[in-house]
Amino acid sequence: MTPTNHAPPSTYQGTNPHATQPSSLLAMARSVWRNRALIAQMTRRDVVGRYKGSIMGLAWSFLTPVFMLAVFTFVFSVIFQARWGVGGEQSKTQFAVILFAGLIVHGLFAEVLNRAPGLILGNVNYVKKVVFPLEILPVVSLAAALFHSLVSLTVLLLAFVAVNGYLHWTVIYTPLIFLPLLILTLGLAWFLASLGVFLRDVGQTIGVITMAMLFLSPVFFPMSAIPEQFHGLFLANPLTLIIEQAREVLIWGNQPNWTALGLYTLAATAVAWAGYAWFQKTRKGFADVL
Repeated sequence: MTPTNHAPPSTYQGTNPHATQPSSLLAMARSVWRNRALIAQMTRRDVVGRYKGSIMGLAWSFLTPVFMLAVFTFVFSVIFQARWGVGGEQSKTQFAVILFAGLIVHGLFAEVLNRAPGLILGNVNYVKKVVFPLEILPVVSLAAALFHSLVSLTVLLLAFVAVNGYLHWTVIYTPLIFLPLLILTLGLAWFLASLGVFLRDVGQTIGVITMAMLFLSPVFFPMSAIPEQFHGLFLANPLTLIIEQAREVLIWGNQPNWTALGLYTLAATAVAWAGYAWFQKTRKGFADVL
């Protein structure tokens, strides 16, 4: 059947799994925007499906970070008597909140990347039987992870108010802090989703890498506690800048480093474009491998 004139030509490019797909930066943005309704629907299904069958249902998305924060507060502030930097009693009390801010950043990044290698493998029917925009699967995974991160962030802000009695006005910069991380994570997810089809060991490897990145970033300690000779290693971790800047606006009430964030965003956009182009170029072989 010949497509009608009012339908966008790109809609029909998925009918042939071996067809060459557009891979430009503009095509990447258009794909996300054109399929925004489908992305929202699948994200909703992903989030709700995670708690399907449980008595508490979606409430677990709020209760889980509350429980985690309570555990961190008890373990680090009571048992370990941990302090952040050289501050006094206040820094000791807030240690769990500061720690939680870093864990939110890492959790978002790690959840998306750990799931990415299995996205195509877990949706074979979309590859072989249905005309479907495969490139949105990593976007859906990112959106679902972002939902849970926003819930955790809400818990963090409530805990901060409970401890201090106020919020810094700089919290309004939080979306701008997370935006470059989202762009970078999406690009890596596109790359890993494709690579996972051809190399099944990627799923195991990426789990080890994301765990290593947790300890090679300033989640459990400030950058000032890291020996000078290892600063380069920690700064090379893409999570370091985001964690540090998130704490600046959420915990310390300072302005973010706009220059560093701007350069990070440019680099993240390049990675996202490269990941999307790789996904579009290699998707022709998905049906053959699967």
